Amino acid sequence: QVQLVESGGGLVQPGGSLRLSCVASGFTFSNSAMNWYRQSPGKQRELVAAITSAGDNTIYHDSVKGRFTISRDNAKSTLYLQMNFLKSEDAAVYYCVAPRIARGQPTQVTVSS
Repeated sequence: QVQLVESGGGLVQPGGSLRLSCVASGFTFSNSAMNWYRQSPGKQRELVAAITSAGDNTIYHDSVKGRFTISRDNAKSTLYLQMNFLKSEDAAVYYCVAPRIARGQPTQVTVSS
């Protein structure tokens, strides 16, 4: 069964950090590029970050450059999103996607003092 299981969301104060994880199963994780998306109420879905299958190339939404880092551990079939210096506008549901394969269940990130 193809599955992406996320963890790491929660409540954090502005300026704080969170790390999201996405554990893959049921497909060959190391062969798949991976993406993190987010969506907040009233806004369109955004591609936050993407990483190639080997982890040797990444792209970021302009709003998170320098603050977020996408990475992966192919040996553990796990994708990460390290989020630093969080802002209120980063609050959203986040989910990982293996293009054309699977989508993880959303995890809520709340940024509030």
